[in-house]
Amino acid sequence: MLEARGLRKVFRKTVAVAGVDITVAPGERVALLGANGAGKTTTLLMLLGAITPDEGTIDVLGHRLPHGRSAAMNGVGFSAGYLPLPDRLRVLEVLRVFADLYGVRDAEAAARGGLERFGISHLADQMASELSSGQRTLVGLVKATMHAPRLLVLDEPTASLDPDVAARARRGLDELWQEQKTAVLVTSHNMSEVERICERVVFISRGKVVANGAADAVAAQFGRNSLEEVFMQLASEEDL
Repeated sequence: MLEARGLRKVFRKTVAVAGVDITVAPGERVALLGANGAGKTTTLLMLLGAITPDEGTIDVLGHRLPHGRSAAMNGVGFSAGYLPLPDRLRVLEVLRVFADLYGVRDAEAAARGGLERFGISHLADQMASELSSGQRTLVGLVKATMHAPRLLVLDEPTASLDPDVAARARRGLDELWQEQKTAVLVTSHNMSEVERICERVVFISRGKVVANGAADAVAAQFGRNSLEEVFMQLASEEDL
């Protein structure tokens, strides 16, 4: 689904990413982890083709970026809590617009099915401007999954959500994976959530991959009992 080799990105004199390799296999759920400033967001933006690496290669769904970005992104869904919605449209209208952009044959059916998957069918006729932050996040997940993407990229999908809303998001994503075996690449600061939903974790620190494997194997590599302890150790090292 995704293969990136030797990614490097420098902003002025700051090396944000220094030779990162990352892969996601069909149907695999992978977490890209790291403290603030570790290079995680820059890596994610390169993988989505939003910024171009100074060195390295990126292949998404068999297409080499940046030239194959449009073809690649047709099969990718992306969601993040910070992405805005058109405030002057109703939720169902917003979703129909994006479904049309993705070339979904029955846009309304896809939109309503997505709302039902994430338990928010009651929001269909609500103005986007009236949504809470948690509701916006759930609508964003619907928007990212309506076109049955082969690869789903999620940036902090449950950050700042109330526990019940976060649980609803996880249930919807798990249902999607069970039905479609969608490959998932997710960033998160919630280590317990990562351990529940991901088969493999990739830790980045100071722009480099420092661990890559199953959660228990990574914890053992650092002599820790959990991913939370690994994260705290790496975060403290970033601050040195």
